Amino acid sequence: MSQGRTERTIAQVDGRKLALSNLGKVLYPATGFTKGELLDYYSRVAGVMLPHLRGRPVTLKRFPDGVRSPSFIEKHLPSHAPDWVGSITVPLQAGSRGSDRGGEVSYPAIADRPALIWAANLAAIEFHVPLWHARRGPLPARPDHLVFDLDPGPGTSIVECCRVAGWIAERLDGRGRGPVAKASGSKGLQVYVRLSQRAEWEPTRERALQVAEAVRADHPELVVTNMKKERRHGKVLIDWSQNHPAKTTVAVYSLRGGPEPSVSAPVTWDEVEDCERTGDPGRLRFGPGEVLDRVHRMGDLFEDLL
Repeated sequence: MSQGRTERTIAQVDGRKLALSNLGKVLYPATGFTKGELLDYYSRVAGVMLPHLRGRPVTLKRFPDGVRSPSFIEKHLPSHAPDWVGSITVPLQAGSRGSDRGGEVSYPAIADRPALIWAANLAAIEFHVPLWHARRGPLPARPDHLVFDLDPGPGTSIVECCRVAGWIAERLDGRGRGPVAKASGSKGLQVYVRLSQRAEWEPTRERALQVAEAVRADHPELVVTNMKKERRHGKVLIDWSQNHPAKTTVAVYSLRGGPEPSVSAPVTWDEVEDCERTGDPGRLRFGPGEVLDRVHRMGDLFEDLL
């Protein structure tokens, strides 16, 4: 737990009064990036990030003493949350802890800038969301996104993920308004597809599996679809199993809790191809300042998924 005296600052955020704490605390020791800088980033990126959070139950990954200290996952809306922070109550999935007792979880609903800053003030560096939106029927709702989460094994990097992403995009009928790519902000890359209003979970999972297995069959030297670690050296895992109502992926524009502040940022297919061509993983690694500059210049590259 955090030690020492808590320093508080009262701030007005879009008409809401927030007590912000320990703004000078260093969350990323390698770079000196502070909690105040974390809050500033989320305040400035809120305009493009919030549309991708609204209506989705949000899971927080909190780092109360920074990225070199233990973190924890928080799914329940804390009892101390302001009454203006909403919630989305979701029945536990079959097989989940407590599901046999008809349990449920009330997740934070991050709908506006004050709620986003409130959560970030809890040292919630990472924000994770499911592939469904609350307005799409009984909860957990039908999927509105399909995702392929590309995870590089030992001996590979995001460079090889870019090559695999291209193969996936080709299987998904081109790279126009269809698949959208996002750097995970960690090691890998994700490919998203917007689904129709009529999409259901089983056909979506089956489609994801079929595409993943087809790419693996064509390129067994580089691709695996099985998560067993002994099979993954020198290869990229296509994790198609993320397409499940109980699973989440890191939200677009979320910071990650790695050694340095890096953002899960949307990228163009030209940038994906450039990363593969140059062999430079740094081409798809973006700090918070770089992401804010990209948003200013390029807008929201994830907008087609809304």
